[in-house]
Amino acid sequence: MINKELLQPESIVVIGGSNNVHKPGGAVVRNLMQGGYEGTLRVVNPKEDEVQGIKAFHDARELPPTDLAILVVAAKYCPDYVELLAKEKHVRAFIIISAGFSEETHEGALLEQRILQTCEEYGCALIGPNCIGLLNRWHHSVFTKPIPALNPRGVDFISGSGATAVFILESAVTKGLPFNSVWSIGNGKQIGIETVLEYMDEHFDAERDSLVKLLYIENIADPDKLLYHATSLIRKGCRIAAIKAGSSESGSRAASSHTGAIASSDSAVEALFRKAGIVRCYSREELTTVGCIFKSLELIVKSEEFATATPSWAAANSSLFTLHSPLRVAIITHAGGPGVMLTDALSKGGMQVPPLTGPVADELKSKLLPGSSVSNPIDILATGTAEHLALAIDYCEQKFDEIDAIMVIFGTPGLVKIFEVYDVLHKKIQECRKPIFPILPSVSTAGPEVQEFLKRGHVNFSDEVTLATALTQVMKTPAPAEQNVVVNGVDVPRIRRIIETLPEGWVSPSVVHDLLAAAGIPTVPEFVSEQKDEVLAFAEKTGFPVVAKVVGPVHKSDVGGVALNIRSREVLAAEFDRMMQIPDACGVMVQKMLKGTELFLGAKYEERFGHVVLCGLGGIFVEVLRDVSSGLAPLSYEEADSMIRSLRAYKILKGTRGQQGINERRYAEIIVRLSTLLRFATEIKEMDINPLLADADTITAVDARIRIEK
Repeated sequence: MINKELLQPESIVVIGGSNNVHKPGGAVVRNLMQGGYEGTLRVVNPKEDEVQGIKAFHDARELPPTDLAILVVAAKYCPDYVELLAKEKHVRAFIIISAGFSEETHEGALLEQRILQTCEEYGCALIGPNCIGLLNRWHHSVFTKPIPALNPRGVDFISGSGATAVFILESAVTKGLPFNSVWSIGNGKQIGIETVLEYMDEHFDAERDSLVKLLYIENIADPDKLLYHATSLIRKGCRIAAIKAGSSESGSRAASSHTGAIASSDSAVEALFRKAGIVRCYSREELTTVGCIFKSLELIVKSEEFATATPSWAAANSSLFTLHSPLRVAIITHAGGPGVMLTDALSKGGMQVPPLTGPVADELKSKLLPGSSVSNPIDILATGTAEHLALAIDYCEQKFDEIDAIMVIFGTPGLVKIFEVYDVLHKKIQECRKPIFPILPSVSTAGPEVQEFLKRGHVNFSDEVTLATALTQVMKTPAPAEQNVVVNGVDVPRIRRIIETLPEGWVSPSVVHDLLAAAGIPTVPEFVSEQKDEVLAFAEKTGFPVVAKVVGPVHKSDVGGVALNIRSREVLAAEFDRMMQIPDACGVMVQKMLKGTELFLGAKYEERFGHVVLCGLGGIFVEVLRDVSSGLAPLSYEEADSMIRSLRAYKILKGTRGQQGINERRYAEIIVRLSTLLRFATEIKEMDINPLLADADTITAVDARIRIEK
């Protein structure tokens, strides 16, 4: 629970506060005092009469009633302090800085549980244990530095790690990113990241609250809560970016199918973030850069001027800004190399740096120094002045309609002062409707100028490639998905009748065929038998050429259990005899031979997350290239379309070098139908369809496996 005593306490006591500001107890007191806390500050220290000018209590029993207690004492003393303070001193909020709890030992976990039980009994909020504290505009209850600039429109930052939170703050402060609050949840025994988001969502005020949330997550305890409240906040106009650490280890999973070999906890995280509309980041620099992008875009549009967003942003009436997709960028620079690197990075991320030509470009060139270039990047040369920068920005803002955003690279070799240049940049950021991203790399040689620029409320992207990489993540993040289950064309009663009769384990090909048919997923006609005459008869009825596949072994190709393009009865008979000699063979499947682009579609049940659906190129490429996109069932058509378009191989699916593309709409429909099947057949724990054969008109499931667990 989160209460007023935690957020806006009228009185605070630091248990273990000291005069040594190089230790956590002393640093907390110092930060509270330097942060301008206006309530009553108390300290308990049995060995000191006065702590940093504050009269100290030798025993907590001497305290008057207090709202918030910050504990900076050994873990073994914390449960007794919490019980005393909650029961006798009416403390209703605790921040426990101390370590040595569940993160270390079983005994520590028991201490932690005692603290939680006391807090639940007396209705107390609990942050921690094992955290750096809570920082907001009311009180600075942290023991660390830096203390970033705080304002209502700053960023809300929630971290599952104290040390990482400090490093992220370090990264943010150098960029000028302001903060509204910093939450270090530590072990999150009562209040986790999901709880904080829930509170921010349920108490959200668009006029007063921060519109940007940054998250560092080590454990997603409640995926449903995270999904619900993140989605809700984004639809209200917020932007959320997050790092999820510790997602690369897939755990002890048997790779018994293509999906089993690929799916991991990271797939589930990716799917959850996609469904919620959370921008996923992979480093501290990327996270804080995305935060700066959000703040830069927020500056150009007032909160009441909500506009319909592009597919890369939130849905209509819940966006702070409108961006063209793909984003078309003008680069203004006085150094050629950074402009080239930025052009490369933007292009790699799917954005455009369109050439600027024609009379308007010629007119701009005539007003710049001889030797300047306006082709984009616009190079005003190392001798370019503040006036030249202003001129180039004005042309991009007013006369180049093919430009959506402006990136300005301007540093110095330390020979001249450039206050006037950054003054121009400050004014243009305020005036222009197109977003301007300042890239000021000379944080050392032009340190005073950069700091003055940041003090005026701006951010700085000191590295152009990091900016482009972060902007790519922002632009490719889809809007929050609708949560409705699409059942049109899916025979749910039939699916349930089939599932209820099945034993656990991998199901037979005929049952797989029936389940896909019930979901409305087209399948190729097939027949399975251990009798050669029956297999030959089906092939002759279907017509050659056909495909033969061994039934029994999991990976048919690995054991030579697939024969393609069989054109005669004699060849099929020989292949039947050969396949029945393969170990574990229990029959042979024969299908009509089809042609087309091989696609993959699979799903795996992840504990707490539900079914993660994967799509990509099929055949052997699914495991070789591992170019797959993930989504969390149930899926909407918009989500399925986003999954397809995010594949690196999307250009192949689209059609390239004269090759015809696939029917994307049909592929998306099949993805949605599969997700609906999984929604009503939760007993399916693993499945894949590989390949689906696709052309410009149709997509047909050729081979599939389904594992049931009840």
